[in-house]
Amino acid sequence: MAMTPEAKVKKKVTSHLKTLGAYYFYPVTGGYGKSGVPDIIGCYKGQFFGIECKAGNNKPTPLQEKNLSDIKDNGGIALVINEDNIDDVLIYVGGLNRDPRQMEFDFDVEGSPV
Repeated sequence: MAMTPEAKVKKKVTSHLKTLGAYYFYPVTGGYGKSGVPDIIGCYKGQFFGIECKAGNNKPTPLQEKNLSDIKDNGGIALVINEDNIDDVLIYVGGLNRDPRQMEFDFDVEGSPV
């Protein structure tokens, strides 16, 4: 069975997180779960993070954006990752960059974060 483009992004993201030694999990949504929760939730060196994985030109839903915004507002790292910015996981979660503006929801025409 072939992996979906989004599943490939998730696999690369978790590969980076394993390299860092970060704690992470895929939250279960549906039933008792909360809607709009990022695909991957975790913690690295005391820093909470939420990562929404997208493929191609797909963008977060308004509810996903709200959850990511809430994480950022509470001092966590909130990232939207696609095929073009996979290494941002190492940059932002790995601590090479602690820019408080790490999350941008505006996408340019090509679908990569501005």
